[in-house]
Amino acid sequence: MKTPEIVFESTALIIINKESGIITEQNPFEPLSAESQIHHYLGQRPKTPYVGVAHRLDRVTSGLLIFAKKKSTLKQLNQWFADRKIQKTYLAVTSTPPNPSKGILEHHLFTDKATKKSLVYNHAKSGTKPARLNYRTLEVNKYGALLEIKPTTGRFHQIRAQLSHIGCPIIGDEKYGGSKIAANSIELHAWKIKLPEPIHDSPQYFMAPAPWTKKFNFKKYK
Repeated sequence: MKTPEIVFESTALIIINKESGIITEQNPFEPLSAESQIHHYLGQRPKTPYVGVAHRLDRVTSGLLIFAKKKSTLKQLNQWFADRKIQKTYLAVTSTPPNPSKGILEHHLFTDKATKKSLVYNHAKSGTKPARLNYRTLEVNKYGALLEIKPTTGRFHQIRAQLSHIGCPIIGDEKYGGSKIAANSIELHAWKIKLPEPIHDSPQYFMAPAPWTKKFNFKKYK
């Protein structure tokens, strides 16, 4: 099994740069997941590893993913995520630049279980949950617009659905109106993570470059 790209590892946690096309958690119907990659990587050591899934990324999304190597670490991470104390920053490439070039998107999302999509509404309705994100345009060229996105809520398909709702679908995201580029891959990447404080002397800040910035020839982010 292929070893994932390790961004950071300590006795308490391990952070990888997940490839798109791979699910986060182990699944009996899936031959490969980020969690199974970590189990395989750590399983080559004498002691049976503990692997705790702290959060998730969609199959089609690449980027930073945190796993705990101790139950106490998982408990701490779960609490931080629940309290929205962990700051996550994404990069996305959209076919159309947003107007205005930076701002805040506030909507209400409903998860349609039949279609496995988030439906976006401008006002609250029965069954919806509020969704909020900050965005700014970093660069625009002939291929599309490179956006920095900081969600302040963590809803199902939130970034994908909200950007599509304002007419800026992510390239590759057919489910939300984007053009197809490759199977199980869209131009959305979990770029940065900042912890509220170190865990066992770990850094607080982590970054993983997006795999597609060279392809789109973004000058500042090659």
